[in-house]
Amino acid sequence: MTENTSSSEITPLSGEQLNDLVTSFDASQSNRLAMNAVTAAGIDKVALNYDRSRLLQRRFSVTVDNGEVTHQDRSGRCWLFSSLNVARFVAKKNLGVKEFEFSQNYAMYFDKLERVNYFLQDVAALVRAGEPSDSRLIQHLLADVMGDGGQWTMALNVYKKYGAVPKDLFPETESSKNTGAMNTQLRHLLHTAVAHMYADPASIDDEVAKTVAAGHRILTIHLGEPPKSFDWEWTDSEGMFHRDGEITPVEFWKKYVGTADLEDYVCLVDDPRREHAKGKKIGIEHLGNVAGGNPTEYLNVPNQFMKDCVRAILTEKGIPVWFGADCGPFMDRERGAWATDLFEYGSVYDVDFDMDKESRVRFGDSAMNHAMAFVGVDVADDGTTTRRWRVENSWGDKIADKGYFTMSDDWFTEYVYEVAVPKAMLPAEYQAALAEPATMLPAWDPMGALA
Repeated sequence: MTENTSSSEITPLSGEQLNDLVTSFDASQSNRLAMNAVTAAGIDKVALNYDRSRLLQRRFSVTVDNGEVTHQDRSGRCWLFSSLNVARFVAKKNLGVKEFEFSQNYAMYFDKLERVNYFLQDVAALVRAGEPSDSRLIQHLLADVMGDGGQWTMALNVYKKYGAVPKDLFPETESSKNTGAMNTQLRHLLHTAVAHMYADPASIDDEVAKTVAAGHRILTIHLGEPPKSFDWEWTDSEGMFHRDGEITPVEFWKKYVGTADLEDYVCLVDDPRREHAKGKKIGIEHLGNVAGGNPTEYLNVPNQFMKDCVRAILTEKGIPVWFGADCGPFMDRERGAWATDLFEYGSVYDVDFDMDKESRVRFGDSAMNHAMAFVGVDVADDGTTTRRWRVENSWGDKIADKGYFTMSDDWFTEYVYEVAVPKAMLPAEYQAALAEPATMLPAWDPMGALA
């Protein structure tokens, strides 16, 4: 066991060292130029690789047109927006319309209501089992509760149970567009419930029931009361009027999206850590939203296999593909571009940032944090080599190519972690692996990061 290091054993930064650092910095003309430039313009403008930026073309051999991009505003609902962006592509074809959008507010309402119940039931079991309140697990669950992030499997759990509705029938609210205040109150509610559970374990069942009711009340006050059914009428792109009559959200989902069999999709991940074998399932303990829904599990595969699947879906099926990535590194948000050499930070700082993907995951430098949809790819003349990717984001149409981003193929290799694909397209050995139990990773593992 490692002994604690007292503050007296940590070598302090001395005045002499500081003087040496200042002298060394001032002796370099490039340091002074970098300081002048970055303090005036910011690091991204100074480090931008001009040649890479202008040469990253925005043309693709295969493009899936999904219309106007959506906008998640000041919320972390990208996983819901991107999964519903895949679903709306299917719905638009079945409805015969050019533009359509599902209610992301409706999906979030039921995700959060289910998560209130999931969290309470999960923690209640831990309390009954004697888990200490200050354990790493309990503290992680308390810190992580009621964020907006999620996974493809979690989204499909919501759609299977509650269906979906058109956006104009359950529109955005102030709290759906800016979730911070609502999430703070929900988090406080759940923290209070856990405190009560530990104070009086005999009252856990009553506490769970009372808190689920309070969570429902808070969500309805912030987001509105979602429809149980609605009259569906629309005009198609040819000007023809249609009336579907009264329909429930589940019926609507099954009728207009069910043809794509999204519920039969599986999640592939690229976990680069050598101890996690490719071709095997991994799962994350205590990660979920709908009690009784599908568990959050992934099949760990090579990154190239993920690329091949996405390329095949775009070129053969012509449907967008949901994916999760670490969107921050080497991103030009305004121009809408990702490439591993798009910014030359190391040259500005005279630092060698030499971690590979495995090291970045292992040492907390990278994890999935944003979900989007692939809607295009540029394929070389050999028919298989991918060169760059077109991405439908959910940050509005004021940036990038009216909200669509361009990703270099090397950036996909380094920073894309997950894609959702039809189970039927997997080879026999991967199909067999899906039937095997998953290796469960702790709740705080980086592969459990939410988009």
